[in-house]
Amino acid sequence: MFRKIMVPVDLRHTESMQKALSVAADLARHYSASVCYVGVTGSEPSELAHRPEEFAEKLKKFAEGEAKERGHTATSHMVISHDPTTELDDALSRALAETGADLVVMATHLPNVTDYIWASHGGTLAMHSNASVMLVRG
Repeated sequence: MFRKIMVPVDLRHTESMQKALSVAADLARHYSASVCYVGVTGSEPSELAHRPEEFAEKLKKFAEGEAKERGHTATSHMVISHDPTTELDDALSRALAETGADLVVMATHLPNVTDYIWASHGGTLAMHSNASVMLVRG
């Protein structure tokens, strides 16, 4: 049913994403699908990486570790954004098109008052793409 699963990851908060990472891996094994871990970064130095190439290497190592630990095939895909915080929806939409994923599995937060003002990133992807989107509460 699914061939490629895109999993957006924030490398600073992987511990809070464990349930979503587990669900994605389980679906990948069940459908013999590959997982593409997507990370969005800016071109400016951050606390995570000094250069985009360093970020890409950390994302690649994360994907390799997940594949080995959870028993599925995996790749990584980096998206560079001028402002990752405000342009995250566009960056994830671009990544979805570039990777050709047909399912997105992503961690989500508990709903709060701001969700009435701004749509969630997962909700935006679901509204503006042909891919299925699964939101996993931690």
